[in-house]
Amino acid sequence: MNPMLQLEPLLKQLRLSGVVDSLEARNRQAIEGRLAYTDFLALLLQDEIARRDQRQFAQRLRRAQVMGDKTLDRFKPESCPGLNSALLADLSTCRFIEEHAPVLVVGPTGTGKSHLAQALGHCALRKGYEVLFSTQSKLMTYLNAARATNGYARRLQQLARIDLIIIDDFGLKPLRMPHDEDFHDLISERYERKATLLTSNLDFEEWSAAFPNKLMAAATLDRLRDGAYRVLLDGETKRRFRDLPAEMRSADSRGKKA
Repeated sequence: MNPMLQLEPLLKQLRLSGVVDSLEARNRQAIEGRLAYTDFLALLLQDEIARRDQRQFAQRLRRAQVMGDKTLDRFKPESCPGLNSALLADLSTCRFIEEHAPVLVVGPTGTGKSHLAQALGHCALRKGYEVLFSTQSKLMTYLNAARATNGYARRLQQLARIDLIIIDDFGLKPLRMPHDEDFHDLISERYERKATLLTSNLDFEEWSAAFPNKLMAAATLDRLRDGAYRVLLDGETKRRFRDLPAEMRSADSRGKKA
C-alpha cells in the first residue's frame, strides 16, 4: 500500500498542512539525494514552520490595516534628497520598537510619508510585532465611539498594548473635544511602554496648533518628542496625473490648435 495515502490523513489530523503540501516533493528529493531520515524530517518540519509563519504574518497584516504593496523596497528614497539613509536603515531593523521610542515623520504632501510609515509597519510585521495603521481622524473616532457602550477604558487598554501604532496625517484636522483628551490618553498610556509612529504635513513647531487646549498640547507633545526619531522628507510630490493614451493626446493637441 502506498504509504503516502496513509500519511496524509494523519498529517491533516495533526494539522500539519505544510507537511502535506510538500510531502511528495520532499520525498522525491530525499530519494534522489539519498538524504538521511533526520534530514528528510528536518525539511518537512521547515516547510511546516514556513507555512505557519506566513499564515501568522497574513493575519497580522490584515489586523494592521497596512496596504500590502507599501513596502520598503517600493519606497524611493532618492526622491527625498534630505532623507537620512542611515536613519532609515536603522529604523528598518525595528530597534525603535524595542526601545519604545516614538518616530515622527514630517514632510509636504505627496513626499511618501504614508508609504514610508506603512513600509516600517511591514518590517515590524515581518519580525512578529503587532501593528495598527490608522489616520488620526479614524483612530480618534474609533476610540471615542467606545464611550457610548461604556467601553472606553477597555478599548484604550487594547490600543495601549499594540507593539506599534502608526498614526497617519496627524494635525490634518484639528483635534476637537473630546478627541484631544483621547489622543492625550493614548499617548500617555503608550509613553515609554510601546512605540508610536506619527506622520504629519505640519512642521514640528506647528504641532501644538492641532490642540484646542495648549496645556494638553504641551503635555502630549512633550511625551512624543522625548527620545523620538525624527524623519524629514522633502522634494516634490510623487503623485502624478495619469498619462493620456497617444490617440487622446493627439486629439487634445488638435483641440488646442483650433
